[in-house]
Amino acid sequence: MARRGKKKGRPISGWLVLDKPVGMGSTEAVSKIKWLFQAEKAGHAGTLDPLASGMLPIALGEATKTVPYVQDGAKVYRFTVAWGEERSTDDLEGPVTKSSDQRPAEADVLLLMPKYTGVIMQTPPQFSAIKIAGERAYDLARDGATVDIPAREVEIGRLDLIEHSADSSIFEVECGKGTYVRSLARDMGRDLGCFGHIAELRRIEVEPFTQEDFVTIAELEAARFGEQGDEGSDSADTVPVDFDAIDAFLVDTSAALDCLPQIAISDDAATKIRLGNPVIIRGRDAPVEAEEACATARGKLVAIGAIEQGMFKPKRVFAG
Repeated sequence: MARRGKKKGRPISGWLVLDKPVGMGSTEAVSKIKWLFQAEKAGHAGTLDPLASGMLPIALGEATKTVPYVQDGAKVYRFTVAWGEERSTDDLEGPVTKSSDQRPAEADVLLLMPKYTGVIMQTPPQFSAIKIAGERAYDLARDGATVDIPAREVEIGRLDLIEHSADSSIFEVECGKGTYVRSLARDMGRDLGCFGHIAELRRIEVEPFTQEDFVTIAELEAARFGEQGDEGSDSADTVPVDFDAIDAFLVDTSAALDCLPQIAISDDAATKIRLGNPVIIRGRDAPVEAEEACATARGKLVAIGAIEQGMFKPKRVFAG
């Protein structure tokens, strides 16, 4: 039997709320963070286009088990719509496909906005990660195919007009999972009869994280290497480093689970749960039933599970 190779990296866990710069892809950002922390495992909670900046929550180690809870959280974007042109990608990257000399008045924009709040039907962009017959829409679009992407239901909690000028408008939107801001710009431009596309896009919140949690790559590099600067991936393993400074930027794994009922348990119960065993939940205010809840011991995350008839049944266990 072949022996398994030793895992590379540190068994570090937590969330890093990256302020992703324009021009960097989400996969590239995850690789950069994984390398800076020398982490065994990393993943992100929601793709952010290279032309967009802002919040990209990156999970390290055990935090990758909580990614779905962050992906499902509400998101807030600040974005600029340039009026007068529609583009193939619905942002600055693609060529112009439609144009107009007409420009919307501020009153026209304000009058339209209620149409785009609440639960609405939205057609994703041609250049999107939606799968059509097993292939990504953006791959088909790059090959010159016109993709018939069905409209789907999305939820927009609020849409605010921040600033308006003759050629562009700045908005802030709070929306649910699966909403495409590029589609929002495209559809508003069509309704206003002037066309439009995203000229600037920044994600400023991903529930439960806020702008106060933001960390830049420059800050991480300074913490990782100090006065040595970015040593580069070839020499990172040979540079003596104290990881305490960079680890201080991590948000605890449990922060992603604030949306779930929190159950405090004893050390003995935590041991049983980590072995996959159910335990009785004690306490006057303990819930009797819950589809999902998280159990903690001494403030540390132990497991996510269900509560049935006063019994906590673990579904996903976290290392102690």
